[in-house]
Amino acid sequence: METVLLNLGPQHPSTHGVLRLVVELEGERVVNVEPVIGYLHRGFEKICENRRYIQITPLTDKLDYVASMSNNMAYVKAVEELLDLHPPQRAEFIRVIVLELQRIASHLLALGSIGNDLGMPFTLMMYTFREREKILDLFESLSGARLGYNYITIGGVMHDLPFGFPDHVLAFLKELDEKIEEYEDLIYENEIFIRRTEGVGVLKPNDAINLGATGPVLRGSGVKRDVRKEDPYSVYHMFDWKVVTGDKGDCLSRISVWIKEMKMSSEIVKQAIANLPAGNIREKVSRVIRPPEGETYSRIESPRGELGFHIVGDGSTNPYRLKIRSPAFCNLSVLPHIAKGVLIADLIAILGTLDPVFGEVDR
Repeated sequence: METVLLNLGPQHPSTHGVLRLVVELEGERVVNVEPVIGYLHRGFEKICENRRYIQITPLTDKLDYVASMSNNMAYVKAVEELLDLHPPQRAEFIRVIVLELQRIASHLLALGSIGNDLGMPFTLMMYTFREREKILDLFESLSGARLGYNYITIGGVMHDLPFGFPDHVLAFLKELDEKIEEYEDLIYENEIFIRRTEGVGVLKPNDAINLGATGPVLRGSGVKRDVRKEDPYSVYHMFDWKVVTGDKGDCLSRISVWIKEMKMSSEIVKQAIANLPAGNIREKVSRVIRPPEGETYSRIESPRGELGFHIVGDGSTNPYRLKIRSPAFCNLSVLPHIAKGVLIADLIAILGTLDPVFGEVDR
């Protein structure tokens, strides 16, 4: 049978992002797929080399724009390592609280979107967006913004927690724990959802490691790797929590990791609030930051996996070189390897469970 080339996309930004897939088909079977990226490329790394260190933090909000807190943290942590700067413990506890709330918000978006990708009723998406909006309300009370926060800053955080914030968070988490059970019912008791995701897009553990997969994509294949445990940062070592994994490496396993990670993030936030210390929220930092000559690679576990910043400083007020290790880019590169032989409809499901955000893929 002859093969045909089909262009899927470029997709509109209101979906997973601006992506074009060049798909070679034999009937409805995928023979090969080539992701075409770059539609959101803004020259981010070169821009940063022409900005002062403190001016770069708000720019990081525009990378993974549905997990801005994580971008702030990854960059700020790298600069603090260059400066040998240690934020106050209260600031580190607040950072963990907002980072884990951000992880929940990101996974809620991914979970709701995959239901939409599979052509299911809008119910799951409306449910997950309902809870995500409550996290955005909390972030708005904290930073004044609902998407790009510029909250985690060099030396600590921009503002202390507003009055009643911990109580509002705990009330939300109590409600979320109950709502997650509804999500599980909608997924695991839906025969159509199971048939569309179970055994589809299988990524074997060795392949996941060799292809550079990270985050829920890697852990969905049963590989127990998480930067928060493997290379502890901030105060994650002070909390009792476990790295969650899937067991089959298929779409359903990756989705199950999102759900289990939301539960685990909820537990981390509760512990952080229960042990939140008093004190300062930020170390004093000069308005003009001039780190000594040197370089560092700093990494965190963002909702999509290992997010790293490599910064080379030459002793000036601007970084000499800044390079980002994007987990979304790494996970997207897995797509051609696990999509061969699947139906074209399954290709959409696989892409959804890789959870790419193209502000970070393209940069």
